[in-house]
Amino acid sequence: MTLGRLLIVSNRVQAARLEDGSGNQGGLSVALSAALRESGGIWFGWSGDIAEHFSGGMHFEKENGITTVTVDLEARDVEEYYSGYANCTLWPLFHYRLDLARYDRMFANGYERVNERFAQTLVPLIEEGDLVWVNDYHLIPLGDQIRRLGRSNRLGFFLHIPWPPMRLLLSLPSHRQLVELLLAYDVVGFQAEDWLESFHDYLRVQLGLEKDEKNQIAWNGRTIQLVVCPVGLDSEDFKTIVRSGAAKAAYHSMVQSRADRSMIIGVDRLDHSKGVKERFCAFERLLATYPRLHEQLFLLQISPIARDDLGHYREIRSELEALSGRINGAYASPHWVPIRYVNQSYDRATLAGMYRAARVGLVTPLRDGMNIVAKEYVAAQDPDNPGVLVLSRFAGAAAQLDEALLVNPYSSEEVSEACLQALSMSKSERLRRWRLLNDVIEAQDTSWWWRTFIGFLDDAPESPLVRS
Repeated sequence: MTLGRLLIVSNRVQAARLEDGSGNQGGLSVALSAALRESGGIWFGWSGDIAEHFSGGMHFEKENGITTVTVDLEARDVEEYYSGYANCTLWPLFHYRLDLARYDRMFANGYERVNERFAQTLVPLIEEGDLVWVNDYHLIPLGDQIRRLGRSNRLGFFLHIPWPPMRLLLSLPSHRQLVELLLAYDVVGFQAEDWLESFHDYLRVQLGLEKDEKNQIAWNGRTIQLVVCPVGLDSEDFKTIVRSGAAKAAYHSMVQSRADRSMIIGVDRLDHSKGVKERFCAFERLLATYPRLHEQLFLLQISPIARDDLGHYREIRSELEALSGRINGAYASPHWVPIRYVNQSYDRATLAGMYRAARVGLVTPLRDGMNIVAKEYVAAQDPDNPGVLVLSRFAGAAAQLDEALLVNPYSSEEVSEACLQALSMSKSERLRRWRLLNDVIEAQDTSWWWRTFIGFLDDAPESPLVRS
């Protein structure tokens, strides 16, 4: 693929460094960095720093063929746009948690203001023929703002989280405006067919728009391409990490620590959508139903703290601490603790070693756009003696990884029985499932993902100007 110059925009910027052998970079960072190296483009977003007043001043850095451009935001911007509308309104709503969503006009105003500031800062960097790729729910209005400032470049948007069903989206006061903002892009990408169909359902019922056999929508004289394009794992790079000295050291340390017991592992950001509370209840049911398993297995749950300044994230942390403490108090012995619950972050090499040492990977989000952890667990396994992936059918990855043991994460009985099935599965069946899963992960990796999306964007016609 020969690309024009690519401009990637995301809320935060994290270009992957070639010399970083520790595996600290996430798979998405690796994917976007690879696309930028090939195109010679720019990665634009918030620096993560807070300025007294927004100035539009840009910080330019160039390393390993990637140019990053970042801006600082005001404290009010961060409170209203990021902590507010993005993470207290859109995030819970898009993950089907209306009970946690907050609808505040101040949040909505901050969301619009920051996207306008991003557009005003970014537009002078856009040259004729550039492809502009906007990522995730923080920046839905950015395409429309770019159009209003006179740019007709091809614009793409990719949503990394679920798109909610229409009946839930209607609870958002500005739901029609949000959807129409997405129609300013030439290509709109989703992680799974379910999310695309939910988006189309809204278009059909609320706007009277039908997609054709190519998943294209006609709107105001323009054609918008809808795409299902699941984010992949940086498979080759991750397997290099698995073979690294750091990963091997973590594996041997974990094998020694588990002391001939079977280990079940869960790795999730501390978040309501990840289903960790429900997972603990399922593990408790497993222990209660099968006393013979006592002292024979344990659950290692790694949940790094995220968004700790938001009240409902502090609440879930307290709930998990209390629940794990209660389960351990009821079932532990002087020589065995059934749940090891850890609130620390680990680099990818250490996690890779832990994944490899686990007999079961327990990935049971209540709702997830993709879930790269599921793919990392599979990729980390010993090809001669792999573990078993137990995966929520409500994760975006379930559509690709259908040889995992798919479960309803709300059913503690179903999850506990799947864990028992995984622990007792024959080696031949484990090998069969793992090979099929691994084939998918290698074929639809990060390179496949970004090349597929950019292929659609590169084919899209230039858009007529939208005047305000």
